Amino acid sequence: MKLGSPQDHAQAMQRICVGITGLAAVILLMALSFAIFSSANREAPVSAAGASNAAVVANLTGVDNIAADRTRDEPLAELGVAPSTDEPSGAAQAREQAHRQDAAGK
Repeated sequence: MKLGSPQDHAQAMQRICVGITGLAAVILLMALSFAIFSSANREAPVSAAGASNAAVVANLTGVDNIAADRTRDEPLAELGVAPSTDEPSGAAQAREQAHRQDAAGK
């Protein structure tokens, strides 16, 4: 069995060293970016003097969220493709009939 020349062996070792050095550099960069981002997440948020409190502002619209939740359950009704189920069927039929009469009158 013939072994490669010493020059081939030196070239292979150089390639291995370059690969390991590159891998170490990538791992070092990832660790550094993780340290920077984790320290940024631990800091308290900056708030300006007189700025509104986010928790209070979120609770101000609590009444509107109830109506929004109903329409969120029926995306087809929101788009107008299907009738909504939250109103009585008689009211929906009356509204649809009025709409047809308006369309026929034009």
